[in-house]
Amino acid sequence: MQVLYFGWVKSKIGIGQEDVTPPEGVASVGELIDWLKARGGGYEIAFAEAAEIRAAVNHEIAPHTARIKTGDEVALFPPMTGG
Repeated sequence: MQVLYFGWVKSKIGIGQEDVTPPEGVASVGELIDWLKARGGGYEIAFAEAAEIRAAVNHEIAPHTARIKTGDEVALFPPMTGG
């Protein structure tokens, strides 16, 4: 699974993307965020307020309840404002 990070999420983690293999049982965006947060360091800081994080799965905006699987692309980013 490829995970992409944008905005201050990217800044706090220190990378823009990575390939990950979550353990069994990580089947939703929210579970992925929780698993990443448990890695500590910048991940813990970036996902401290997990409910604020927005996501897209395979280029489609998705809620934290969206199902994910091996081979998906998951983008995680802070809330955006319009102008």
